[in-house]
Amino acid sequence: MKKAILGRKIGMTQVFDEAGLVLPVTVVESGPCTVVQKKTTSTDGYNAIKVGFVEVPERKLNRPDKGQFKKASVPMAKYLREFRMDDISAFEVGHVIKVEDMFKAGDKVDVSGVSRGKGFQGTIKRYNQKGGPETHGSMYHRRVGSMSANTHPARVFKGKKLPGHMGDENVTVLNLDVVRVDAERGLLLIKGAIPGARGGLVMIRDAVKTQ
Repeated sequence: MKKAILGRKIGMTQVFDEAGLVLPVTVVESGPCTVVQKKTTSTDGYNAIKVGFVEVPERKLNRPDKGQFKKASVPMAKYLREFRMDDISAFEVGHVIKVEDMFKAGDKVDVSGVSRGKGFQGTIKRYNQKGGPETHGSMYHRRVGSMSANTHPARVFKGKKLPGHMGDENVTVLNLDVVRVDAERGLLLIKGAIPGARGGLVMIRDAVKTQ
């Protein structure tokens, strides 16, 4: 990974490209992020930088987190995340990373975030299953369906799609296009939808698998 930044999802809108076509975009408030720590292969076994995002009062943090920010002599931040990078020589503790330093229009990015939680759901909503007959006295409308073979093996196979908790899990969407970078307001416009609810934290990195 060469480039990365933290951001907060603001919402979706639409913009026009040079050809006059409408593009659906997600607006992300990206950075500024402050470098809190540098990790190297000699000290930690790998190269990485730890960054803080969204300044908060000291009273809102626990003692371990306060210690990290005080050691680096940087402002307290709500979010603390780590980016593994091949080369961290361009970064120093206290360095402020801005969105225009990392990305430009036309870049391909991977966006990670926590998907919206939908609570306990059945298999029709959770896995898009078909459902049973709706008429003629059927008593099997939105239930699971056949569970397994009968006498043998007389058990439910592992991995059977069943009702359960849906959403609220880490999701990464690959190969999204950066449509526009607003350096003045620190905004990143990314084509398409990204994981998470409005105001949720997202991690934006350069694409690993380019199409």
